[in-house]
Amino acid sequence: MSSSNTTTITPQGAPNRRNTELFLLGFAVLIPIFAYANVGLALNGSLPAGMLAYGLGLGAMALIAHLAVRRFAPYSDPLLLPVASLLNGLGLVLIWRLDQSPLLKRLGQGTGASTQLMWSTLGIILFVCVLIFIKDHRVLQRYTYISMVVALVLLAAPAFFPARAESFGAKIWIYIGPYSIQPGEFVKIIIAIFFAGYLMVKRDALALASRRFMGLYLPRGRDLGPILVVWALSILILVFETDLGTSLLFFGLFVIMLYVATERTSWIVFGLLMSAGGAAVVASFEPHVHQRVVAWLDPMAIFGPHPPPGLISDQAAQALFAFGSGGVLGSGLGQGHSDLIKFAAKSDFILGTVGEELGLCGMMAVFVLYALLVQRGMRTALAARDPFGKLLAVGLSGAFALQVFIVAGGVMNLIPLTGMTMPFLAQGGSSVITNWALVAILLKISDTARRPAPAPAPTTDAEPTQVVRL
Repeated sequence: MSSSNTTTITPQGAPNRRNTELFLLGFAVLIPIFAYANVGLALNGSLPAGMLAYGLGLGAMALIAHLAVRRFAPYSDPLLLPVASLLNGLGLVLIWRLDQSPLLKRLGQGTGASTQLMWSTLGIILFVCVLIFIKDHRVLQRYTYISMVVALVLLAAPAFFPARAESFGAKIWIYIGPYSIQPGEFVKIIIAIFFAGYLMVKRDALALASRRFMGLYLPRGRDLGPILVVWALSILILVFETDLGTSLLFFGLFVIMLYVATERTSWIVFGLLMSAGGAAVVASFEPHVHQRVVAWLDPMAIFGPHPPPGLISDQAAQALFAFGSGGVLGSGLGQGHSDLIKFAAKSDFILGTVGEELGLCGMMAVFVLYALLVQRGMRTALAARDPFGKLLAVGLSGAFALQVFIVAGGVMNLIPLTGMTMPFLAQGGSSVITNWALVAILLKISDTARRPAPAPAPTTDAEPTQVVRL
């Protein structure tokens, strides 16, 4: 039978959704530009002077990132880049809006948007470099144990540097002149690479159960070693660096990836019990962590006649006031008073501005964007064809989701405050650079997973056999 009647989709002819991505990027650029114009009209009654430069800069960054994806990851997910670009653009608008506050200008914090734009540009450069130099994500598996060493060095480094007054008790930054680096942001990618490589090899042993207790399969005693070591490291971070956010992220990431690798619910239960127990013990003797817990339990106590000793900040209460003032639709961009949160309004408490000026609807829209990014990352994990890629995509998506929950939960008083920043939205160079690299790695995994297999070589009809009669 002739093969001319069959249709084969070749890799060159397969849809790669890059035009869809470009179309969505147009909205991801236009929405922040309109928001920027809205802020200028609300504050001064005229369009901002730098609106054209801002629009061109944001559009150029999005176009460069798109061209890099089109060239080096043509079959990757079409939603990851537009969602990240939109969040980054909205973050720049919110930071610029707070720059205009007279209160923050008096505190010397009136140039955050220009600095953040510089860090965002560096993040796009790193994004392109990751796409170019990581030809295949599976090459990262070679550096499993090197990643562990690098992660431990980065985690321990801030403890050996003196904390400045602006650190407010937390040793999570390394200061180099006027700039600061937060190693914990880079660790979430590096440690995800280590966990993915380690669990890919050890998952069968960790999945074995010894006995059943109250409906849970308990792991064997010898397999508790890795989780006890990671738990001990997270507690040491909490003690020596008083960094509750990185400690929760570090341990939570390991538990998530361990559960995905083994499918044992018992690991989740053990993880929650150990994390809560360790944090409670440390909070009982570490003053900085104890202050965060006291502020979480009663954020309005600062305004009472007898505030608890050591409670010196009203940020948690001011954030709640901002959410309450916003209501459902918000006061409008540029018309709120979230600058009363003061020095952390652009970083830890950027969601306070979203809640007050965009209201509940704006908050839900922002959370939907974060959920979309996490969902596409998890979808990439499901589509990945190799176990390392699956675990790495789960780890990166889980780290991103955990960070969003930890920061949003702290600002909205669901959990104690941490020193972490909202991904893409808040001011912070280390954060925006790291998250662009995280998106680039997810795109490489997605590209490998969605890339069609090479078409088989065409077959030709066999020549008719000639029969020779004797």
